[in-house]
Amino acid sequence: MKIAVLGTGSVGGALGCRWAQAGHEVFFGARDPNSGEAQAALERAGASARVGTCADAIAAAQAVLLAIPWDQTRSVLQAARSLRGKILMDCINPLTPDLMGVTLGHTTSAAEQIAEWFPEARVVKAFNTLSAATMENPRYGAQNAHVFICGDDEEAKGTVKELAMVLGFEPVECGPLKLARQLEPLAALYVYLAVFQGWGGDCAFRMLKR
Repeated sequence: MKIAVLGTGSVGGALGCRWAQAGHEVFFGARDPNSGEAQAALERAGASARVGTCADAIAAAQAVLLAIPWDQTRSVLQAARSLRGKILMDCINPLTPDLMGVTLGHTTSAAEQIAEWFPEARVVKAFNTLSAATMENPRYGAQNAHVFICGDDEEAKGTVKELAMVLGFEPVECGPLKLARQLEPLAALYVYLAVFQGWGGDCAFRMLKR
């Protein structure tokens, strides 16, 4: 599959490189394609990857991973030539500057806001409750980390589930896109545990049932 990864930091770099290594065509989108960070992600990803502007990456892709800061999201997507029919995998969390909560939540979400701004796209919330370390290696003992997924387009959700499973994650269907109102605050809880409670990035959420 042709995947645009917007952002070459720890999140975009981890998922983009692993998808490339799994055989997908990855096009990293960066503000500065010649930056050391962008070139490092490209080198890690290997021969099936390339890097350019975000607009060029989106134009070449069927699915797009949003791994950029929340305050840049609208302007970056507005610069795209077309988003019609493209799957937008939103792993963005609109965290407060002190990392103690979210700037949106409970009555709306970043994912719903993106869907409102760009109704021609197929927005799926996914990967937002994971650390970069877990994206690199989802295995914890005998179990794999769960990926919580929600969206209003069933076909798009199915594609995202497949993209999660190829990396070793176990997807959890969470329902329509409005459930991002719960997933984004859940990510804030993860950040609190990882940063302020000292858990670090080598921890992950998993649902248990019997």
